[in-house]
Amino acid sequence: MTSKEVLRNVASAIPLFNDIDQKETFLFVLGALFSRIISVRKAAEIMEIELDTFVELLDLMGLEFSYLTSGDVTIERNW
Repeated sequence: MTSKEVLRNVASAIPLFNDIDQKETFLFVLGALFSRIISVRKAAEIMEIELDTFVELLDLMGLEFSYLTSGDVTIERNW
């Protein structure tokens, strides 16, 4: 099985989105968010949903996230 097939299998198990591409994007966004590469606002923007909705989605999934520090905000703006 190729890595693309493995990713699609994992993504298909996510019950939140109907479209496989959205599921894959969500996995990517979560990785970037928890790696502190992007902010919650940027994550919501990439997912094309409102910030409040994205935060609620994280809460419903039981995913705890602390917001970026002021130094991280500078990095985000230059992204």
